[in-house]
Amino acid sequence: MSPHTRRRRTVARHGQLRTPGPLGQLMKFIAIGLAVVLVSGAAVASYVFYDLASTVSANAVDLEGQKELPPDIGAYEGGFNLVLTGVDTCEEAYKDYFGKRCTGKDAEGTLNDVNLLVHVSDAPRRVTVVSFPRDMMVPIPSCEDAEGNVHSAMSKQPLNVAYTDAGLNCVVKTISDLTEQDVQFAAAVTFGGVIEITNAIGGVDVCLATPIRDKNTGLNLDAGNHTVAGLQALQFLRTRYGVGDGSDLGRIGNQQQYMSNLAKKLISGETLGNVPVMLKLATTAIDNLEPSTSLADPMKIVQIALALKSVKYEDIVFLQYPTATDPNNTNKVVPNRAAAQEMWDAINSNAQLQVTHENTDNDGVVVTDPGTATETPVDPSTTPDPSGTPENVVALPNTIKGTSAAQTVCSNGRQR
Repeated sequence: MSPHTRRRRTVARHGQLRTPGPLGQLMKFIAIGLAVVLVSGAAVASYVFYDLASTVSANAVDLEGQKELPPDIGAYEGGFNLVLTGVDTCEEAYKDYFGKRCTGKDAEGTLNDVNLLVHVSDAPRRVTVVSFPRDMMVPIPSCEDAEGNVHSAMSKQPLNVAYTDAGLNCVVKTISDLTEQDVQFAAAVTFGGVIEITNAIGGVDVCLATPIRDKNTGLNLDAGNHTVAGLQALQFLRTRYGVGDGSDLGRIGNQQQYMSNLAKKLISGETLGNVPVMLKLATTAIDNLEPSTSLADPMKIVQIALALKSVKYEDIVFLQYPTATDPNNTNKVVPNRAAAQEMWDAINSNAQLQVTHENTDNDGVVVTDPGTATETPVDPSTTPDPSGTPENVVALPNTIKGTSAAQTVCSNGRQR
């Protein structure tokens, strides 16, 4: 091994372990919040980001193989991709909230426990957010870290070691290789900001179909509608044993409810017309952002905001990358590449996506209002067939879980 090549050892944590999973999962919501804040108030965001541009640029990370980008995102053929990763690290200001996670043997280190690829298509504009399970076993390519050190490739590792291995650049490179999607923009955020963001907007509304009693996180909520903020929002987003089958995959579905409701609140008049709230949200996002160099330009962020501003709820879709049980380790998962290819084909064709997966007791949420998932409804008594739907609508394989912002889902709570 050359003196410029390093390997780092990490403590792998899977969704089925007894210790509550790391709170890095929550960062997806900060990342989504950032995007939607910008959509909701481009002018306000522009002012704030210009004011803090030097802070953002100082933390910017180069992406390997980054192509020269046109100055106007409208020139990006086929749209653009943004990777958002939530990194799990024990920040001094928040570590007391997280018990053993920040005092135990694995308190050190930083893992990319939340990994999203946000695809924004060109006309008509659609937004698809694909979540990648943190314990999905994938190849980690050779990556260069921020200091210029090259880290050798690994043939099979949990996705959430990529950041520890070589930072944000390695997360992007790993996801890009897995999906065969070019990534123009990226950002990493820490979990502390979720408290500030939920407090700044007065909390996020969530729905529980059944009570959640989770002694691991301390969350205790009755069935019905609730507004969660601060620490309670963290508990809601952390809960794994309190929803579905107690797995990390079930938790992702529950967290997508939060993402959808957060998006709706941020683009509502309640937030859009409140300049102090918009300023606080944008400032909080900046304080927790590690952007790619391509995203460090305030005008670029405003362009992205304007591109997303008019997207309809039914065209904002949250999907979970399809997986199968790892044959070598039942506590891990591996990519279901056949189903994933169908998903990417539909996304790349800019089709309106129809989620056909029917949730079970193992899933983190239940659908209480299917909303307007497609422009032409499909008979639910028949098996959805992409070849039988209108040209602009594709029914995804039922192995792909997800929801659209037009739908209403509630937590599938459990008492554990």
